[in-house]
Amino acid sequence: MTGTAAIIIVAGLFVIFRIIGNKKQAEDISNIEKSIAVLPFVNDSPDKENEYFCNGMMDEILNNLQKIKDFRVLSRTSVEQYRGISKPAIPKIAKELDVNYIVEGSVQKYGNTFRLRVQLIAANDEKHLWGESYEKEIKETKDIFKIQSQVAQTIAAELKATITPEEKQLIEKSSTGNLTAFDFYQRGNDRLNLFNSKRDSPTLKVAEEMFRKALEYDSTFARAYCGLAYVFLKKHFYDSYFSENYLDSCLILADKALSFDDRLAEGYFIRGTYYVLNGRTEDGIAEVNKSLKYNPNNWESYYGLAHSAYLWNNYYADWIKAIDYLQKAVNLNHGKELPDILSLLGVANGYFAGFPNKAIQYFKEELTLTGDSIKYFNSLAQLEIQYGNTEKAFKIAKDNYLRDSTNLNTISSLGNFYIRDGQYAESLNYYKKYAEGLTAKGEFQTGSMLPIGYAYLQNGYKKEAEYWFNEQKKLSEEAIIKGRLYSSWGYAYFDLASLYAIKGDKERAFENLRLFAKAKVCSKPSIDNLKESPFFDSIRNDPEFKKIIVDLEAKYLAEHERVRKWLEEQGKL
Repeated sequence: MTGTAAIIIVAGLFVIFRIIGNKKQAEDISNIEKSIAVLPFVNDSPDKENEYFCNGMMDEILNNLQKIKDFRVLSRTSVEQYRGISKPAIPKIAKELDVNYIVEGSVQKYGNTFRLRVQLIAANDEKHLWGESYEKEIKETKDIFKIQSQVAQTIAAELKATITPEEKQLIEKSSTGNLTAFDFYQRGNDRLNLFNSKRDSPTLKVAEEMFRKALEYDSTFARAYCGLAYVFLKKHFYDSYFSENYLDSCLILADKALSFDDRLAEGYFIRGTYYVLNGRTEDGIAEVNKSLKYNPNNWESYYGLAHSAYLWNNYYADWIKAIDYLQKAVNLNHGKELPDILSLLGVANGYFAGFPNKAIQYFKEELTLTGDSIKYFNSLAQLEIQYGNTEKAFKIAKDNYLRDSTNLNTISSLGNFYIRDGQYAESLNYYKKYAEGLTAKGEFQTGSMLPIGYAYLQNGYKKEAEYWFNEQKKLSEEAIIKGRLYSSWGYAYFDLASLYAIKGDKERAFENLRLFAKAKVCSKPSIDNLKESPFFDSIRNDPEFKKIIVDLEAKYLAEHERVRKWLEEQGKL
């Protein structure tokens, strides 16, 4: 064999091995879950005021990736923990976020020109799968949107992801043609992302101002209408709960947004949220499912459906969907909201479906994240009382009170436990503190006034008891008239039934109890309250009351068994 022939053979083998290697790499990528975290982009601009523009770049690329159903893309709040700090190694971040791929980027803006550097990294070995640098003078909004679209589609191609024609259209769509409007929108959205739960927050005021300015420059800017709707939702969720036009502004703004863009996920989510909050559950479910069609990676949609449609709503309850959707929310959100999602997963599994060990598992995960032992032990106390371990529940609550004598949930639990134990003087001591705490906060929880009134009644304070009973009656009836969540879930009827049973008005007690008993599914705590609460002592021996309990318990046991089989099939039990 000549030297030339040998070289040709070696070169040929090299090409063959390379083709085989590339094919294997493609197969490996295809077999790995396409889970992605987009880390906060670094602002390399000389002017730090351009932070909003940098964040906007990150948001748009993340939003485009979220529209691809073949991907699992974590929420922005999931990655905020890595902003502005010395980040750990990529494999560690990926493990913490439970993803296989990381997207990193930096943005530099000077004058009307920006430079974007972005790269895709395989998490397990920190291999750089793709990277690109873009530089563009901004003359039109499409100069920005086109690059953002290219980034998402290139990442999809690198990861062998399927993009449907509709997803491609969504990614390539320009949300506005007005540069000034888009700039104001980015500023507003950046402020909205900084919102910290205070309804009167200056952050919300600035966000609202920016969205309004965006609409001054482009009155057809659908996403700016949605931005305003989010502001109204966050500001007025509580303070207008019983008003005739509760959150109507959100509906008007969502309708306006969808009139300009009928494939806008945020618009359907807001409209669905409005319907659910106003008792139109079926319409709400349909709208939120539309939002998932256009953004299958929106954790809020899964959480909202689980919480308000399939868990707490007795008339539409589906505990399998509730648990499944909450797990989907966990898979998409590893940020500040994760403890609340885990807490609700615990409630769904333990308080509702009847699997206390699963509940404890999620409560422990929540505790690991928050370190909030008071909430953890309160959750355990409620579980113990629900499963008949009264003495143990009592001890947990008392110990918790010694740790923190100001926690309202602990105080309320002790008041309730003492009522069940017939120690009414002790119960009143705690419910007085509970009422004072709620008054100081300027709020009352639905259903919270009835036990306060009962504690006063059992201690001979009829005037004070009547005050709290009337407050409960007013709240429950108003919720029913206006169709608010509290009534659409069925609990307003339950509380009115309790109230009339306490007063000895059997006719009205049963009238409301029958309405509550129309529930598709009934939770274990509600059945336990019917069985154990002294509120129902006046009708406890009535045949109809006993039959209602039997019927509701049959619904609970059927759903419990259905969930058990599903959990076993999923390998989760």
